[in-house]
Amino acid sequence: MTRDLTVDDLVLAGIALAAGLVGAFLLRMLLRWLAGHAKRTRWSGDDVIVDALRSIVPWAAVVGGTASAAAALPLTRTVQHNVNQVLTVLLIFVATVSAARVIAGLVRTVTTSRSGVAASATIFVNITRILVLAIGFLVVLQTLGISIAPLLTALGVGGLAVALALQDTLANLFAGIHILASKTVQPGDYIQLSSGEEGYVEDINWRQTTVRELSNNLVVIPNGQLAKSNMTNFMRPEQQLTIMVQVGVAYDSDLDHVERVTTEVVAEVMTEITGAVPEHEPAVRFHTFGDSRIGFTVILGVGEFSDQYRIKHEFIKRLHKRYREEGIRIPAPARTVALQQGTVVIPQQRAGEDAVPFT
Repeated sequence: MTRDLTVDDLVLAGIALAAGLVGAFLLRMLLRWLAGHAKRTRWSGDDVIVDALRSIVPWAAVVGGTASAAAALPLTRTVQHNVNQVLTVLLIFVATVSAARVIAGLVRTVTTSRSGVAASATIFVNITRILVLAIGFLVVLQTLGISIAPLLTALGVGGLAVALALQDTLANLFAGIHILASKTVQPGDYIQLSSGEEGYVEDINWRQTTVRELSNNLVVIPNGQLAKSNMTNFMRPEQQLTIMVQVGVAYDSDLDHVERVTTEVVAEVMTEITGAVPEHEPAVRFHTFGDSRIGFTVILGVGEFSDQYRIKHEFIKRLHKRYREEGIRIPAPARTVALQQGTVVIPQQRAGEDAVPFT
């Protein structure tokens, strides 16, 4: 039996509840002030922590005030126990959600700030959030007096059946984790698959990798297929790369003059065109005595994969203009056909071989 409710009990309960509400308000104002200071720091992790505290601390003050108010009232033991359980579950729920936000936010902060780690890969954030919420759910069940041992056993047995039913989904999940852990592909990289797909990696989540083509179309590739494909990553180990442009000049050209003029054009393009590498050393390499020309390769430096198209465009235009000004001839492919009465003689491409007549 409990005593009768009195006015003093109501006053004490009201004071306790009001104190909890006032404390929640003051703590929220204090945390708002701390959030302003946290935004001025270079580390973004403190923003995540303060933002989570702004959710859990005021609720903790409210729950504490409510529990004090309930203790001041002449409640039966059963009612008091039920009230305490409800408040405890509420506090655990708020704490779990806040912890999930903090840990997921810190994971996102780490992946954003560190090179070589997925900058926007949601797979790590999602897995972390699910794990924290699952742990919080188990704690709530244990608090309510529900044994979690049979549940864990049932989940273990059921997990085998689910794993068999979701083989492809789990394969994509673990393939995505493997891709990110091996650091062979990260969001922002430009990749090309042996099957022909290529573009910038936008995101790697638990099931698929999203690739944005240069045409701004999105290509969705299952992680399992990406892990099994032969792939070229144009951003690793370095973002800068070199491209080769094939050029040919006539046999009567002064090759020293050709090399000097070409080097000057390369240096001009490297310093004036956006996306080029100014410190790139011009490189011209002669390599072939062709049918009608002497072939050589010009090596250009570009900042990233997509810059090569603009740089090639400008280089070819400027080189063609400069060759015309310098009198350097770029011959068109030519073939000599000797006609005889009743026969057509086609010269062989390699020196030392006789023409083959066709009657």
